[in-house]
Amino acid sequence: MAADVKYREIVRELALDHYGYVTTRDVAEAGVPAVELPKLAARGGLENIAYELYRVPDVPPTRYDQFAEALLRVGEGAYLHGEPVLALLGLGDVNPRRIKVATDRRARSKLPAFVEQTRMRSDAPTVIYEGLASQFVADALIECHRRIEMESLLGAAKQARNEGLLTIAEWRRVRSEIAS
Repeated sequence: MAADVKYREIVRELALDHYGYVTTRDVAEAGVPAVELPKLAARGGLENIAYELYRVPDVPPTRYDQFAEALLRVGEGAYLHGEPVLALLGLGDVNPRRIKVATDRRARSKLPAFVEQTRMRSDAPTVIYEGLASQFVADALIECHRRIEMESLLGAAKQARNEGLLTIAEWRRVRSEIAS
């Protein structure tokens, strides 16, 4: 029983840094045998979300949870792309129905309806916002051109600039691309 308590504490600590989620790989790297996760789930200490993906139920939910889950479901190297980047950062009035996640390979499992996977090259530049891999804001704004009304997109770009998420050069490039 002492090992179970120790494992549960390690898993919970990992989950606190990842919006309540842990993967089999993460816990194994932290010294918890992968066979312990189904045991913890059977005792109510974890929820099995997908193959090798679990959620610690007592970690308080945040507005970022679904973004984190989408990235973890797609797997290593995945990053938020397009409208979800703007939604993650609260830029403009963007509320995508699906979270678009880019990766250079196919997801290993069937994805839920709220996740849309798109294939992108592996050398695409990414950044970490709120602890989540994402397309750069400037690139996301340009990506949304012609899908989001120009005035709304320019407003989101201005907000991003005011919040320090765009450099002056990026601000100019975004305005030029959106206005074309």
